[in-house]
Amino acid sequence: MAGAITRGVLFVHSAPRALCPHLEWAAGNVLGGEVSLDWSPQPAARGLYRAEYPWQGTQGTGARLASALRGWDHLRYEVTEDASHGADGARWSHTPDLGLFHAMTDVHGNVVVPEDRVRNAMESIHDPHALRAAMDLVLGSAWDDELEAFRYAGAGAPVRWLHRVG
Repeated sequence: MAGAITRGVLFVHSAPRALCPHLEWAAGNVLGGEVSLDWSPQPAARGLYRAEYPWQGTQGTGARLASALRGWDHLRYEVTEDASHGADGARWSHTPDLGLFHAMTDVHGNVVVPEDRVRNAMESIHDPHALRAAMDLVLGSAWDDELEAFRYAGAGAPVRWLHRVG
């Protein structure tokens, strides 16, 4: 792998069973090898399945994963990419109703809003309710609200460790 290495996680929050092998193929295509996800029923949505997959790759791998999964409308997923040498982290969230959301993140996974977007909103939006709506949009609040039930359903999911200690 050329370039700085980073890691992240692919969270498939809900997918129809028929889509599962296609998602593995798409992720494997981006990651450069076979990907086998541990699928389990999604308790928040009957008949759908969920999986998590920690990955490691060059900077930008998260964006490539999110793009590879973007075409499937009946899919809820998130891709995270940790901050690495010379690059901020990022998160991509997708829901069938809202589409794809992207935000930069800090080393703790918090959404980072660029200063110019905050200043522009403060200068151009004078109604407090409209300002709140604008900030909710840049923070991805609607995506978080829709995905929260699916995230909790994964609380008992199996964990894979990426690296060894010692």
